[in-house]
Amino acid sequence: EELIWYSIKSRRWMFDLQKIELKEMSEDVVKHMTEHMGRLPGKMQLGLKLCACLGPSFDATILEKARKDATIGDDFLESCVEDGFLQTDGGSSYKWSHDQVQQAAYGLIPLQKREKLHLLIGSRLLLSIPPSEMERFIFHVADNMNRGAKFLEDLAQKYEVAELNLRAGEKLLQQQSFHSAVNYLMNGITLVGDDSWGAKYSLTLRLYDAASEALCVVGDYQTLTALAEKPLHYARCFEDKLNTYSNLVRALSSSGKCDECINTSVSVLSQLGEFIPTKITQEIYFDEVAKVRQSLIGLSRQDLLSLPVMTDFNKLTAMRFLNHMLLATYASNPSMNPIVAFRMVRMTVEYGVCSISAIAFSCYGAWLASSLNDDYDVAFTMGRVASDLMKKLGSVEILPRVHAVVYGMINIYKEPWQASLCKHSEAFDAGLMHGDMEYAVSNIAFYHTLALFGCGSNLQESSHSLQKHIQRGLQYNQNGMVKSMAIYEQMTFDLMGLEKNAYDSHYGGLNEDAVLDMTIKNKVAALTRTLNQKIRYVKYMCGDMDAAAKHYDLQQELYANCAGQATTGRTVFFLITAFIDGLIGLYFARKHRDDEAKWTGVAETAIEYMTKWAKSCSWNFANKLSLLQAEYFFLKDDEQAYSCYKASIKQAREHRFNHEEGLAHEKLATYLLHTNKHDEALQHFQDAKKCYETWHAHVLVRRVEKAIAVLSPLCTNSR
Repeated sequence: EELIWYSIKSRRWMFDLQKIELKEMSEDVVKHMTEHMGRLPGKMQLGLKLCACLGPSFDATILEKARKDATIGDDFLESCVEDGFLQTDGGSSYKWSHDQVQQAAYGLIPLQKREKLHLLIGSRLLLSIPPSEMERFIFHVADNMNRGAKFLEDLAQKYEVAELNLRAGEKLLQQQSFHSAVNYLMNGITLVGDDSWGAKYSLTLRLYDAASEALCVVGDYQTLTALAEKPLHYARCFEDKLNTYSNLVRALSSSGKCDECINTSVSVLSQLGEFIPTKITQEIYFDEVAKVRQSLIGLSRQDLLSLPVMTDFNKLTAMRFLNHMLLATYASNPSMNPIVAFRMVRMTVEYGVCSISAIAFSCYGAWLASSLNDDYDVAFTMGRVASDLMKKLGSVEILPRVHAVVYGMINIYKEPWQASLCKHSEAFDAGLMHGDMEYAVSNIAFYHTLALFGCGSNLQESSHSLQKHIQRGLQYNQNGMVKSMAIYEQMTFDLMGLEKNAYDSHYGGLNEDAVLDMTIKNKVAALTRTLNQKIRYVKYMCGDMDAAAKHYDLQQELYANCAGQATTGRTVFFLITAFIDGLIGLYFARKHRDDEAKWTGVAETAIEYMTKWAKSCSWNFANKLSLLQAEYFFLKDDEQAYSCYKASIKQAREHRFNHEEGLAHEKLATYLLHTNKHDEALQHFQDAKKCYETWHAHVLVRRVEKAIAVLSPLCTNSR
């Protein structure tokens, strides 16, 4: 419009400010660009319209097919590149220089004509692209046909477009683009209608199977549940319902409907010839233990890795549903959890290996390491079998599940905890990549359990990381694991002294006591265990000993009622709370009350546990054993207490358990006060403060500061 121009004479840009001020400029950049494009020659405008309908990037070949006989000019693409509308890789591929440029070009098409133009372009592409090239251009064709689909009247055309959407959706599933896959597959389902179950059965079943898988991955469980009704009603045989059932039970487990998941899985398994009891008596339990052990007699690690491949369809399918049950039984029916793992192992030995066999061996290993067995070496061997089998079969998609159990429940007895953190992070990434959102989020929950309670990671950094991962979990509707991570987040708030309620958005504004009451009432075993363990830990660390004792007694009551009993394996949380329970017991035993024998027994049990675990992995447990022994010698007025305290401090420092080094310093300071060694006690209180400051446990820092303030005037060095 000649409002701005370049002056050759002055060699600078010139402008007419008065005319510019009078000119009404649109604040909407896209609208302004559309107005500019509207002044281009008609052929250029037509070309821009066609390109805008082809998406953010396209090939010159597809544009040729889309324009058919329309004239856009031989040098159209070159002109678009020169004008800055398009960019090219130097070959036949083009993309818009900015999404707003594409929007501006799209704005050239009158609103009322857009859908028909898309249908025209889609039809041209569908007719002109040979079958051998359709895979390459499938998204361009499907996108344009979908946008004009409401003008399709012929049923055969609708089925044809539905098949395009199926092909596009399946391709995106292979590429792990799950949200985009949902869009195409749901478009396809909308096109076919219920009559297609008779007219186009195979197409319709494939659409529903693929859509249920995509919906499960993205966490749209409400849509999935509604969608599942159709194939479960119209499918012609039980086998054709299995994919829908598979995705449905995954959705039920992830959304916290664990009992419904278990019942549905048990029903499917019974039709596959596998009958799983849901009420586990001692007789059933020990019978299943005997059967699984009998099946493994004489089989070495190499024998297990050399088993033939499972080929029986029913058994392969049964393994899939048993696998789906693991998280649900762990959460709500813990006595059933090992029974599921045992059955998977026995089927593997009898019928051969499949990818899920690796998960079976890892779960069996976790059971071997549990409190009923404490067979850590054989458990570790089973973990290696699981990892080796996964690699041998090339089953990278099950890595999140194997890592969750191997590094979350087995290797915690054999290898430094810090070494497992990266494995859980790796499994989280792998789960996101392969669409295993349940175990992606499970692994990140394991990561935070290990980092916070095991390794003593910086509370502030952990809190920020938890907030990020909780949001990821919510994005994929992994409600059960999100609720567990909310418990860990609350722990960071408590120890940092923040007046925040991490449960607010997950439990309808309830406080912690109300949440615990709710989980007990609803018999949510895993959450009840986790929450009660967290409360004991925080109450002890913060010095609220009566509350710590109260929650210890509650846990014993829950175990007695089977509401809080252990499952196939134990996480590091169990190991840490066993340590804390021992310290609680020793505190109350030193009170020399009527219940001294009870609390001494609690302490001795903890020492027994820690002795076994320290023999298996000194790195993780030596400092804890030394501190328990020190407190026990303190109870018995034995001078060996001092050397054990010092050993615990040294071991915690060398093994990078900063939080437990602080605890050991504080306990030694308390012992030294008892022996009237005020100066040395003061030094250890100051050392404890430094450790707690590094941990960002401000509540503990303030408590120790009070002790320092009281003690300082009594010390020689402060006078």
